[in-house]
Amino acid sequence: MSKLKSIEALLVQEIKDLYSAETQLVKALPKMAEAADDPDLRAGFETHLKETKVHVGRLEELAKLLDVSPKGKSCKAMKGLVEEGSEVIDEDGESSVKDLALIVAAQKVEHYEMAGYGSARTLAEVLGYEEAVELLQATLDEEGETDKKLTKLSLRLIPQAGAIAA
Repeated sequence: MSKLKSIEALLVQEIKDLYSAETQLVKALPKMAEAADDPDLRAGFETHLKETKVHVGRLEELAKLLDVSPKGKSCKAMKGLVEEGSEVIDEDGESSVKDLALIVAAQKVEHYEMAGYGSARTLAEVLGYEEAVELLQATLDEEGETDKKLTKLSLRLIPQAGAIAA
């Protein structure tokens, strides 16, 4: 386990955590896309997979800037969130309700990522790492946009799901 002796050490730890989280998502998103019934939701997961691969690249670039490896930490929170998503995939149910459940699982992931990227960006800002701030902010913006798209999609799906008797 690493020692948190400085803000820079904390930033490095957060970069490693985010890297682990994003690499786990690269594996999970295709499964979520396959499980989605709604074509827009499926396309959204596929688009976010492409973005997530870019996020991994940015984190590798950031680690290079800091002269550290992005590897070496396992994000337990993302592991749990991915497991929750897998449970949704394995559930039987009405397709529109299941799609809503996939959106709920995905938004939990997005909110976790936004918290992580926002915190890391603030640490980089305090340290005066302008290039790191820009890289982290770019990803934070994209995660926020994905969250907004998921909300919009859920609002379209809710009437369909709501018409189903309990």
